[in-house]
Amino acid sequence: MNYKLKKISGDASFREFYRVQKNNECTIIVLAKKDKYKNLTVYSAVNEILNKNKILAPKLINNFLKNDIIEISDLGKISFFDYIKKKKNKTKDYKKLIDLIVKLQKIKLKQKYKFLGKIVNFKKYSVNELHRESDLFFDWYLQSFIKKKKKLSIIKFKIKNELTYLYKMLHFKNLYFTHRDFHASNIMISKNKFGLIDSQDAIIGNPMYDVVSLIDDVRIKIPQKTQSDLFKYYISKSKFKKEDHLNLKNDFDILSVQRNLKILGIFVRLYKRDKKPNYLKYLPYTWKLIEARLRNPIFKNLKSILDINLSIKKIKKVKFK
Repeated sequence: MNYKLKKISGDASFREFYRVQKNNECTIIVLAKKDKYKNLTVYSAVNEILNKNKILAPKLINNFLKNDIIEISDLGKISFFDYIKKKKNKTKDYKKLIDLIVKLQKIKLKQKYKFLGKIVNFKKYSVNELHRESDLFFDWYLQSFIKKKKKLSIIKFKIKNELTYLYKMLHFKNLYFTHRDFHASNIMISKNKFGLIDSQDAIIGNPMYDVVSLIDDVRIKIPQKTQSDLFKYYISKSKFKKEDHLNLKNDFDILSVQRNLKILGIFVRLYKRDKKPNYLKYLPYTWKLIEARLRNPIFKNLKSILDINLSIKKIKKVKFK
């Protein structure tokens, strides 16, 4: 049997990926030098849960965990990002992904599973967890140009207080399977089916989180009307009561701001710590998404704090290169 091994482009993690061609069949080798438990064991466990619920995900073929390696099925080379970026009318295709989110949210995800002889726990989003993520904005983005520790500490205190108020305002309980990184590059098109990858961060969360990840994807600029249409489509498909619609919108906006503050921090960290400058190009649109959501009246105080203490117009123009 002939083998061909080729390294393929990775993601924002420390993993390495290799496509193995065995005659006419391909598989993927995943090597995790760090966070082996999450990137290999938990990843494989989530993939098994998805497949059992008839959602396409890579299947575990072989595990060599002692050598930091697993072999999984190959979902192909075409991501939804590759497919959609050149299409003018994106709504129809995006609606299919909304359908996939609704299907994901029907999974009854337990908090504890046994997999490969290990316990895999799925925690619920909490206010502390939301802060842990959005703190990346202060620790990496703001810290890059506010050099005075005292000033940074004061600004962080003010913003975090308001974020706490907003996070506690979230209406819907953390009861839903949440992929946590449901964007176009993590959805593969395999034999005319959508397949999910990069699922190792799955959590039990708010129904809006994956909807936010898809609609407010910093990698693809979706027209405002399309964003609105997709949100309405989700509501129609998810069967929420009419009186819940305003709460859904508020939860969407809060989680969008939270997620995009986190992304600003992560992308600067990828540049400064991991030497991956390619992510910096997404920063301006990330700010644009934040500004759009801040128009919701619930952000009146946060917007005021940002304007007075930071001036969004100035900080979003900061050059990191």
